[in-house]
Amino acid sequence: MKIQIQNLDLHFDTKQVLKNVNMNIEDKKVIALIGPSGCGKSTLLRSINRMHDLNPSAKLKGNILLDNNDIFHANYDSSELRKKVGMVFQKPNPFPKSIFDNITYGLKLHYNHSKKELEEIVNQSLTSCHLINEIGDNLHKSALELSGGQQQRLCIARTISVKPEVILMDEPCSALDPISTQKIEDLILLLKNDYCIVIVTHNMQQARRVADYTAFMYMGELIEYGNTEQIFTNPQHELTQKYLSGNFG
Repeated sequence: MKIQIQNLDLHFDTKQVLKNVNMNIEDKKVIALIGPSGCGKSTLLRSINRMHDLNPSAKLKGNILLDNNDIFHANYDSSELRKKVGMVFQKPNPFPKSIFDNITYGLKLHYNHSKKELEEIVNQSLTSCHLINEIGDNLHKSALELSGGQQQRLCIARTISVKPEVILMDEPCSALDPISTQKIEDLILLLKNDYCIVIVTHNMQQARRVADYTAFMYMGELIEYGNTEQIFTNPQHELTQKYLSGNFG
């Protein structure tokens, strides 16, 4: 297993937001986290690259193993973890820099590549995200001049430039139009050939289109987790059935 989440509890001060979550996540698969707002989807996602380290009110118990190594162990370097586990957020967040500088930002922080190597990685990353033909030779124009969908694909290109092993996506299409959404979904299906991808989505059709496995969460608990087609056609838990049929609450 690429990721093993074991008996994970998370409190923010006295409020418990994750309750004994257990999941095994395979490599080179897409896993969708679904459920109503406030159920813990994004909180779980952000636990996988220790984003809650920045919140002093967060108290976490349990384990998350990446390649059988506990990411919460005192000797596990969080900066090394974030090279292995990239994050794409709900709204595109390109830096106010050039397209080229956006993609090379993380590379310059972590590595000492030559200019030629940087140019090659930028080209590869943009090609992988189907942006190279749209951008052409305009690598030094501001990333903020791109459309919303292009900006989101640029953020994905920036993420994969450092060659992570896992990509976390927190509702990556929620701010995009249908055409841009389809491009992102097509990209996810291509990227899973090389990466483990975990995506939070409120779009049930999107989960069904892109995910190999789907996890339904409710009030901080993992209610049901399995093959996506099975979850959608033959859910085993009553809560899952109600949520997917719209008879919820």
